[in-house]
Amino acid sequence: MTESNHTRREFLKTVAAAGAVSLAAPRGLDAATRRRSIGANDRIRIGIIGCGDRGIGTEMASVHEHAQAENLEVIAVCDPWRVAREAAAAKAKEWFGTDARQCRTPDELLSLKEVDAVFISSPDHWHAAHLEAAAKAGKHVYVEKPMANEIGELNRAYAAAKASGVVIQVGTQLRSSATAMGCRELLKSGRLGRITRIEQVRNSDKPYWYQYLKPDVRAADLDWQAFTKGRTKKAFDPILYSGWYGYWEFSQGPVPQWGVHFLDLMHFIAGLGIPDTCVCLGGVYTWKDEHRFTAPDQVQALWQYPEGLMISYSTNFGNSAGNLTRFSGDKGTLRLDWSNAVYSAEGGINRDGSIRGENKVEPIEQTDHWVNWYRCMRDGATPNAPLDAGYQHAVASIMATVSYETGRRARFDRARRTIATD
Repeated sequence: MTESNHTRREFLKTVAAAGAVSLAAPRGLDAATRRRSIGANDRIRIGIIGCGDRGIGTEMASVHEHAQAENLEVIAVCDPWRVAREAAAAKAKEWFGTDARQCRTPDELLSLKEVDAVFISSPDHWHAAHLEAAAKAGKHVYVEKPMANEIGELNRAYAAAKASGVVIQVGTQLRSSATAMGCRELLKSGRLGRITRIEQVRNSDKPYWYQYLKPDVRAADLDWQAFTKGRTKKAFDPILYSGWYGYWEFSQGPVPQWGVHFLDLMHFIAGLGIPDTCVCLGGVYTWKDEHRFTAPDQVQALWQYPEGLMISYSTNFGNSAGNLTRFSGDKGTLRLDWSNAVYSAEGGINRDGSIRGENKVEPIEQTDHWVNWYRCMRDGATPNAPLDAGYQHAVASIMATVSYETGRRARFDRARRTIATD
């Protein structure tokens, strides 16, 4: 048994007890009242926690794109890797003309009174801790998915965020797409009848973590302990650091990454909450090489929901064929891809002639996901991907992780907000 597997198996023995946290404490004032005041004419000053491809290439790029229209700037950046910090600071200088404060720790950045809001684009194993700290510091938050990968950390972050009243947007941006909203309205109309199964197959030739490998990262440039968060006792390794997506200690593979996008989108479109149970199997079947990646390159997960349906997700990084996203109703079928959706009476056991031929789902335009967050900070409205949506997808993802690790069915205890196994 590897060190990481042993550590997590020991953790799973106590997950039910560790997950319990009181979420019933008085919240005080509502979020709109307690939000930090940002006037309509005041600039929103943003910090970036995690300056990788996502932090610079997506989040800071969004601030740059909308800086003038939404009155934004990046004034602080944080990363344990010096090279990333300096790259982010240079980009802030280029795009905003600011000498962004370079912070080695999130605590340093969050202590800056001039920072109004933060993007959390750190590695998966840090998301919940950074969300909790940012909420307690009174900063508005955009947090990347998955919102957490441990149930105890998730519950603590959720409680802190609920109590803070800050505006939180989760990085599941697909629910802000015009296609997603069109599909949501289609299902609400009842045209497809009762939905009993939703499934996605998302395959590829190669695991996505290979594209991030940087063998030239130097130990002298990185705060290794700050990065690992105690998840491993291994010495610094540039591949373990740069390829963290592929190592179980830091990210559990396709379900908390690609699968979470799917889960959140299905929750949004079908109006679902938290599943009751989950079973998940997988392993490293194809990509066995010198890097010794431990995140699965094949995985299959199945969730049962109290609304009376099942959701299935699978990924195979050994064969790219067969991709699909499908809703099966008793009156017809909806097929969805990134920017297009069609429905028909195909397969409907109770089809009644109301659906004829193949029909395109009419898109319903929505505000850009990032712009939605910027504007909600000003008006106190609820963002498209709010805290509760992040909690729901994180619980579902963690259930799959627990099932994968234990070989047992995982079950969510709604009263205690814990995960146990049958």
